[in-house]
Amino acid sequence: MKKFITLFLISLSLTLSAQNQTLLTPEFLWKLGRVSDPQISEDGKNILYNVRYYDVAENKGQSDIYRVSADGKTIVRITSTQNASESSARWMSDGKIAYLSDALGAVNLYITDMNGASPKKANGVPANITNFGFSKRNDMLYYTLDVKVGKTTADLYPDLPKATGKIIDGLMYRHWNAWEDEYYSHLFVVKFKNGSTIDEPIDIMKNEPYETPLQPFGGDEQIGWSPDGSRIAYTSKKLEGTLSAISTNSEIYVYNLFSQKTENKSLGNYGYDINPQFSSDGIQLMWLSMDKNGYEADKSNITVYDFGMLTRQNITEKFKYSIEKAQWSSDGKMIYFNAAVEGAVQMFSTTNLESGNKVVQLTDADQDVSEFTVGQTGRTPFIIGSIMSLSYPNELYIFNPGSKPRKLTNVNTELLSHIKMGRVEKREIRAKDGKEILTWVVYPPDFNAKSKKKYPALLYCQGGPQSPVSQFFSYRWNLQLMAANGYIVVAPNRRGLPGFGQEWTDEIAGDWGGLAMSDLLSAIDDVASESYVNKDKLGCVGASYGGYSVYWMAGNHDKRFKCFIAHCGVFDMNSMYGTTEEMFFVNHDFKGPYWQKENANQYNQFSPDRFVKNWDAPILIVHNEKDFRVPLGQGMEAFTAAQIRGVPSRFLYFPDEGHWVTKPQNSILWQRVFFEWLDKYLKN
Repeated sequence: MKKFITLFLISLSLTLSAQNQTLLTPEFLWKLGRVSDPQISEDGKNILYNVRYYDVAENKGQSDIYRVSADGKTIVRITSTQNASESSARWMSDGKIAYLSDALGAVNLYITDMNGASPKKANGVPANITNFGFSKRNDMLYYTLDVKVGKTTADLYPDLPKATGKIIDGLMYRHWNAWEDEYYSHLFVVKFKNGSTIDEPIDIMKNEPYETPLQPFGGDEQIGWSPDGSRIAYTSKKLEGTLSAISTNSEIYVYNLFSQKTENKSLGNYGYDINPQFSSDGIQLMWLSMDKNGYEADKSNITVYDFGMLTRQNITEKFKYSIEKAQWSSDGKMIYFNAAVEGAVQMFSTTNLESGNKVVQLTDADQDVSEFTVGQTGRTPFIIGSIMSLSYPNELYIFNPGSKPRKLTNVNTELLSHIKMGRVEKREIRAKDGKEILTWVVYPPDFNAKSKKKYPALLYCQGGPQSPVSQFFSYRWNLQLMAANGYIVVAPNRRGLPGFGQEWTDEIAGDWGGLAMSDLLSAIDDVASESYVNKDKLGCVGASYGGYSVYWMAGNHDKRFKCFIAHCGVFDMNSMYGTTEEMFFVNHDFKGPYWQKENANQYNQFSPDRFVKNWDAPILIVHNEKDFRVPLGQGMEAFTAAQIRGVPSRFLYFPDEGHWVTKPQNSILWQRVFFEWLDKYLKN
């Protein structure tokens, strides 16, 4: 009888919970904790992770460190410093925890026990380091720190200390959202004992105008100790100015602490080489590598260098997909990695063999394994993965190769239990050339295909242009949020997106307005043919290349759409070429500069500004001052064109944001304006 009552109460609770569910809102997204950075202890019994919460009223976030046992039964909050953030928690081999904290107004390195008791600031480590890592025996420490290498205008002209001009002699003078200055991120190594550095730290890049990790997105995954602490490998692109702007040729360098010499282990490969890791015996070094110089979306492979044999091998050459992250097993016999495959990010393993490498797929679900780390208990390896989908944000899961992931954390489970999500459909749509386009369709929570109601629909245009439409949970471009506002959302994996083989990815280069646009139209036409879709209420939205797609559609949509929203999109390919920063990107995707005769037809055919004469539907344009990848002028030009042509238009401008809108109140404003615009033209 007691068992029956328990089951009845559980059933009643679930029923009441379902009845009390509400719809997703922009404000709700900022209540969610953001889980990241899982780290397994050496004995495999505990996992560190980071959770970041945001305070909308204060317009800022705060991060703390947690520990969960591998069986999921024990969760301990390691840090809880008021008005401070802690991050980058790393296990030390003695079971202690090192992490970064800004509790004293600057970022410092702290060490504490596994329960977070009595944290102490490391002595001798400078403030405002950006990355760190201990050798296996904890007797050596590396850290990265910005150091002054170049000269300021005041250095050159000391009698003009208040002059604000910048003297620039080469490209890459600004990058993503910041202007370049005289400071470079350098790698330091120093002896360490009992919470303090010993002797003077060594800047192994002294006087070099280069950086590690690669800026602005690289982290400690781009640096790695050898097991005995005698060598350290790091990623750097040792090119300056214009040469740096036109090349992706980063290299893997190994510094020997005894000889104090540096060797380039990826010499001869001219694309990206990143993320070096030594095997557990120190005999091999693994990293991710792309072949083509100047192509940031080339297929990423695993390269293994053998110090004994002096050989270098691409061990995933025959693997179809591009690899995102890789990690050795504890014994060095296996390598685990993730890759986008058919609209989701899956886990794989491969044997570390010179020939006959067999790749095994470990997960096969409609979800993304966005981060992972590998541990081992006894002889049994296991994986901790940060897993998300279109309907839920990252949580930590544990699984052995061959088993289904088991949830370890429930940071957002209770909150999300009150939210009614829409159904997500995986749909194959035929392109005009006969190929299949995997398309995610997200339906409103109240959707009923059998009712007589007709729903407005949105074509979601992905950016990149080589970024997969996977099972991502976004805090701004959230497809479930769009569905919660009453829209059917159509999100195609059009030409150019990873996860379908390199040929599919490559097809967008030099063809921005060609097959990719055709794929997008095929997707929206297919879904709009359904009886429950209101063909007269279709919208088109997107950012970056997705913003380009919106601008292109605005002049070529043949009356399909009733309104558009473009965020930080490319409008004029000529001026984009002349004002963006990473020139290798436009040189590859545009096939070179606009003044070359052989490129004239492409710029004329694919640049959205050429089709403004056809604009006939309202358009909302969003652009940000600090976006140096797709500079502000692109949005200003588009808005001016719309206004002069008399097309109903609005310009949402953020003076303090880069390519993305990241601040809480800015993000909520963005969402409010976004849905006000859609509702005005698609619901009335």
